[in-house]
Amino acid sequence: MSQFPPHSTDSNSSTTDVTPVVALKELVSRLHREQNKIQDLLSSLGFALRSFNNLNQFLELIPLMATRVTDAEGSALFLYKPNGQIRLEQLHWQDTQQRKIIRKALETASSQITLLSNSSPAAISTGILDDQMHAVLGPDVQIFGTAILVKHTERGWLYVLSRDPEYSWTETRQKLVRLVADQTAVAIDNDELSVELRKKERLDQELEIGAEIQRRLLPRQCPNIPGLSIAARCKPANQVGGDYYDFIPTNQNQLKSKAQASPENASWGLVIGDVMGKGVPAGLIMTMLRGMLRGEVLHGNSPAGILQNLNRVMYADLENSHRFVTMFYSEYDPQTRILSYSNAAHNPPLWWHAATKTVSQLDTLGMLIGLDANSEYENAQAQLEVGDTVIYYTDGLTDAAAAGGDRFDEDNFVTSFRTACKYCNSPQEIVEYLFDQVEQFIGSDRRNTDDMTLVVMQIV
Repeated sequence: MSQFPPHSTDSNSSTTDVTPVVALKELVSRLHREQNKIQDLLSSLGFALRSFNNLNQFLELIPLMATRVTDAEGSALFLYKPNGQIRLEQLHWQDTQQRKIIRKALETASSQITLLSNSSPAAISTGILDDQMHAVLGPDVQIFGTAILVKHTERGWLYVLSRDPEYSWTETRQKLVRLVADQTAVAIDNDELSVELRKKERLDQELEIGAEIQRRLLPRQCPNIPGLSIAARCKPANQVGGDYYDFIPTNQNQLKSKAQASPENASWGLVIGDVMGKGVPAGLIMTMLRGMLRGEVLHGNSPAGILQNLNRVMYADLENSHRFVTMFYSEYDPQTRILSYSNAAHNPPLWWHAATKTVSQLDTLGMLIGLDANSEYENAQAQLEVGDTVIYYTDGLTDAAAAGGDRFDEDNFVTSFRTACKYCNSPQEIVEYLFDQVEQFIGSDRRNTDDMTLVVMQIV
């Protein structure tokens, strides 16, 4: 026994000492490779989240990623439909032969949930889906699931599945599944934001088209009417507004003798109106109103008759839309300087008398257009003189509110108009002065909440 080489025992001892070290190194190396694999997979998922414009393409990756980062056999993604029902959105299973069986089982589970929950996602979140999956997949399949939360609202579930009896849901694996579910939630949220953004862009385009149409329908410039100087401005609160003004050549000169009939002798209709409300609905009604009114003017009726016929024609449409219109219609005869008019509950125009330097109102009794189909309106006339100024306006100017809530009101507006008539040299200067007064009152950093329209005519 003593003749055995003395180093033999040392050699065996050395081999025994090295084996755990090698095993530890291999374990560390394997864990490092596993960690790198998970990092690569999550990095790929993040890249897909940033790059894919199609939500469905991204969702196809989710079960695959969840399966690989957890070393499971498969994964299933369930999402809620808009009506609250649940559906199997995507499935990954490593064994292709078993995939059809698993898919059928999971679809059965989701259909049972639809029946049990009566389309209520609240019932799903209480564990009914888990119970159904265990029931259809059997006790041999281990299941771990986590909710997909978008802005604190449950939108679906991500499940990871394994048939390996040695498989365990470690804390790390659970965190990885939740991380993939969170990425899924971000993708769903981003897609919905993109859809909303596209809708907003389409709406903005449509509003811009509507605003352009409305700008084209409003007079591009004031007409040249003998003996008159005119200026006007319309400032909508939104892209499309409900204020309306127009200058319409009337048909009355055709009723005169041919010797008298000429463009210089023709009377002109001057009208201002306000559709209750703002935005596209008011703009559409204003557009329809413009066409109807121009047709009525050509019939040669008096101002009151024009408003009465317009009210009867528009009544049904306005009643259905739950909107009404205020309107002041007038006709100016250049030969006589007589302004004939009728009012349908609009802000009465202000008349500056140059001779007396006083202000009065032009008004008649009359109800809103669209309020009563049988409304009647009154005719009135004003004999204008050289230097007189008449201003038509909408309540967006007098109702303009400052930051503290105070309104510009009628008294301030009349005072500003009186000052403008004393010191301004033209209707255009009057328009600019009055708008400046209102905008200074509102505040330079604030925007008025209502449309503002102003028409100034001066006898020259």
